[in-house]
Amino acid sequence: MKALAPGTVIFHRHRGYGVITTVNLLTGWISARFGSESRTLDLNLSTDEVQFADGEAILFRRAPPDRMPHARLMAVVRELHKAGYQKLYLYSWPKPSGLHWRWHLFTGPRDWMQRSWREGWYGSGADYNSNPVMGWGDLPGASTEELIHALAKFDPQGLAQALGRDEDHAAWFAAVCDALLPGYMYSLDMQRSDGGPLIDMPPVPVIPVRASLPPYSGPDIPWPPGWAGLWSKVHVMPTPRINLTGLPEVPEQAD
Repeated sequence: MKALAPGTVIFHRHRGYGVITTVNLLTGWISARFGSESRTLDLNLSTDEVQFADGEAILFRRAPPDRMPHARLMAVVRELHKAGYQKLYLYSWPKPSGLHWRWHLFTGPRDWMQRSWREGWYGSGADYNSNPVMGWGDLPGASTEELIHALAKFDPQGLAQALGRDEDHAAWFAAVCDALLPGYMYSLDMQRSDGGPLIDMPPVPVIPVRASLPPYSGPDIPWPPGWAGLWSKVHVMPTPRINLTGLPEVPEQAD
C-alpha cells in the first residue's frame, strides 16, 4: 500500500476528490478537505471506503498497530549489534504525564546521562500515534531491515560511530530482547515513590506496546551495564542564580 500522510490526494464516492489534512493510524481515522479550505471531514479508513486518487482502495487493518515504536527500535538495535555496531544504545523514558514514552538512539561513548543528540535519532510515542515513522526517511510499517537501510542512508556518519565492540551491553540487550519482544518494551525510568529517595537498583519497568496485551509477568529485567551507582547521583543541573548586572561572573576562589 502507498504511504498515507497529510497532503495525500484521496477519492470518496460521495464527496469526490479531497486532500488529507491529518492521519491517525493508531485509530484508523483521518481528516480531509473536500472543496473547502475551512471545513474538514472526519473519515474512518475501515468503514468509509476511502480510495487513493488513482482508485486503489485504502485498506486499514482492524487490529490496532503498536501504540509506541520502542519494540521495533529494539529489533533494529539487536540486528545492528549482530552486525558489529555494538556502540549503539537505546534509551527510553516516560514523559512527565506518563501517557507516552520518549526514545533516544545514541552512539559512541556509553554515557547514559550525557549522551549526544543527533537530529532524527530521538522521538516520542505521542508523535508516533499520528505519524508512525521514526523520522529518518522510513515509511510506516517498515520492516527491521528496511528501517536499518533507511537509517544508514539518512545518517551514515552517525551510524559509523556505532561501529565497535561493547560486548557486555550487547549481551544484556540481546537477553532483554529475547525476554520482551515482540510485545513489550523497557523503560529506563528511575522511579521514586511520593518524592522520596531513589530506590537502589529496582527492577527495570516493562510496558506492553499494545493495549490488548496483559501486564508483563516475566522475570525481572536487570539494568544495563553502566547504570550502577547512578541512583546516588544528582541528574538535574542546578539552576544558576539570576545575573542582573550584565557582567560575567568570576568564579569564587577556594581558600
